[in-house]
Amino acid sequence: MSQLFDPTEIKGMEITNRFVRSATWEGLAAEDGSVTPRLTEIALKLVHGGVGLFITGHTYVSREGQATPWQLGIYSDHLITGLSEMVEAVHGAGGKIAIQLAHAGARAAFDLSGLEPIGPSQFAVGMETPGKAMDGKDIDRVIEAFARAATRARAAGFDAIQIHGAHGYLVSQFLSPAFNKRADEYGDSIENRERFVLKIVKAMRTAVGPDFPLLIKINSQDFIPGGFSVEDMLHTSKALQEAGIDAIEMSGGTFASGNKNPSRQGRPRKNESEAYYEHAARRYKERISIPLILVGGIRRFETAEKLVVEGIADYIALSRPLICEPGLINRWKSGDTKPARCISDNGCFKPGFEGKGVSCPVKGRVRSVPIDS
Repeated sequence: MSQLFDPTEIKGMEITNRFVRSATWEGLAAEDGSVTPRLTEIALKLVHGGVGLFITGHTYVSREGQATPWQLGIYSDHLITGLSEMVEAVHGAGGKIAIQLAHAGARAAFDLSGLEPIGPSQFAVGMETPGKAMDGKDIDRVIEAFARAATRARAAGFDAIQIHGAHGYLVSQFLSPAFNKRADEYGDSIENRERFVLKIVKAMRTAVGPDFPLLIKINSQDFIPGGFSVEDMLHTSKALQEAGIDAIEMSGGTFASGNKNPSRQGRPRKNESEAYYEHAARRYKERISIPLILVGGIRRFETAEKLVVEGIADYIALSRPLICEPGLINRWKSGDTKPARCISDNGCFKPGFEGKGVSCPVKGRVRSVPIDS
C-alpha cells in the first residue's frame, strides 16, 4: 500500500491517511454564519470519500472579518451548538475535523457586515476602496477575537484549529510588504510583519492549552511585486515553529496575483511542476521540521505519491478536485489511480455566489479534452 495511506498523527491527532481537504468556502452556511444540514452533508461526503482530515471553509472570527456570503462563522457563542453537531456527525463517521479561523481584513465585505473593512494599512493591493488602517486597539481586539474563536472551537469538539494566514486576507496582509505599509512595530521588517500572527498564535495557545493541535496556512509567496517572498515564508515558518505551531499548510498567491492566484485555471505547462509550490516546499523541508501540508494543482496520484515519498511534503491537500469528486481518495485507494476529474476551470464557485453552494458544473459530463492533457 502506498505511503499516502499510512496512518499518521499531528500532536496526538491521529489521521488515517495523508490526504487533507484544504479549507474551501462552500457557500452553504446560514446568513448569520451558523451551520446548516447541507454544510454537514458536505463534510460527511468527504469523510466517507476517504479524506483523512477535513478542514472547514474559512470561518470568520468577528463580524467585520466576513469575506463572502453564506460563510461559516464563529464570532459568537450562539454558533457553538451547530458547530458541535457538525463535529459529532464527522466523528460518528470516523473522521477528523479541523476548523479554519479567518479574518478577511481589507478584503472583508462591507455589504454583508455593514462594518468598515480594516487592515494593516489604509490601501490594499487590488482593492477598489480603502479600508481603515488598524490602530493598536483594533489589533488587540482582533487578536482577542481569534483567541475567543479558538475557545469556541475547542468547546465545539474540533480536533484541531487552522489559522488562515494566506491568500491576501488579514494575517497575510500583515505578513506582506505589498499590503503592509506600517512604520510601527507591526511593519517594515519581516520580524515586525510577523508580530501580528505570532501574537495570535500565543493568544490561541493560551486559550486552548498546550496539548491541542494548532495549524496555519501561509503563502509560499504572493506572486505580486514587492509581496511576501519565499525567503519571507522560510523566516515566518521558522518563527511559527518556535511559537508552537504544529503543522503548516503551504499555498500561494492573492486576489491580485493574476494567473498565479490561489485557484489557478487550466493545466500546468510542459516541463512545469503539477504542484504549484513544489520548489518552495523543497526549500521549506531543508529548514523546517514541523509537518508540511502541501496544496495547489495536485491532480495525479503519482504526483501526490512522489511528493510524500521524496519527503517534499508530509500531507497532500486538495480543494477543487474534491468538489468535483468527493470520493476521489477512496477511488485512488481502490487501485483506480487515474487523475482527478477536476479540470480546474473554477466553474464550481459560480453556484456558491448564487446561493446554491459551491459545486462542480461539469461533473458527470463527457469532456471534449482528455483528462491528462
